[in-house]
Amino acid sequence: MNTNVHDEISQPAKMPVLFIGHGDPRLVLGENRFFDTWGRIGSRLPRPKAVLCISAHWETDGVQVTAMEKPRTIHDFYGFSDEMYAQDYPSPGAPALARELAASTQAFKPELDFDWGLDHGTWCILKPMFPLADIPVFQLSLDRNAAPRRHYELGLELKRLRKEGVLIVGSGNIVHNLRHAFSPERQSGDMQNTDWALEFDATVRDLVLDRNHAPLWDYHSLGPAAQMAVPTPEHYLPLLYALAASDSSDDVSFACEDMEYGAISMRTILFGA
Repeated sequence: MNTNVHDEISQPAKMPVLFIGHGDPRLVLGENRFFDTWGRIGSRLPRPKAVLCISAHWETDGVQVTAMEKPRTIHDFYGFSDEMYAQDYPSPGAPALARELAASTQAFKPELDFDWGLDHGTWCILKPMFPLADIPVFQLSLDRNAAPRRHYELGLELKRLRKEGVLIVGSGNIVHNLRHAFSPERQSGDMQNTDWALEFDATVRDLVLDRNHAPLWDYHSLGPAAQMAVPTPEHYLPLLYALAASDSSDDVSFACEDMEYGAISMRTILFGA
């Protein structure tokens, strides 16, 4: 396993921003290409002061930010092996940063949360990235009542954290249609990638490279493929936070461009890394 010991040397002027397609929680068990990719990403990054994760798996009314000293590891799934429920990621929290974020943002005033912890959209990707669990981690929730453009606007306010040594991570999936991925027809053996999934994933890729963000928050206008690729918004919205926190000067690269089950994009995007 990658021990991922970072040198305590000077941090860059600003930390990178990541969007990670997280997929099946069981990927955290290792011995798969995604786990290995996340480990390589972690090993090449400068050591963050903290990690702020926006996960598809924490939706609230309004915006909340975790502010506890020791966030719990949440096993927010069912029907898995005992090994999955034994997984733990005992990273410290970042209560001072959470309070500072809540007090200083202009477009929104997130409430401090002392209950949630780290859901699998966060710890399943951070465990291979930072296996020592020694970097403080806090989460920002998705306001289920906000329009996509509003999520992008909230992400703009997070950008300044990059200069404070905070690694911003959006965790979701650009294409996430579970009904199609696990339909009886596909389970019977037809595991080819669907045209609409490939089309929407490629459209998003091209818009990201062009730094043309407006169509990405107005994704409903991107045609029938978008409707199939994003039947519900929660896995797509973390992308908007990563885009908003990025800069036009950031190099953009794709650490992963795979599609799983024909309808789940594992595309992982690095900004400034």
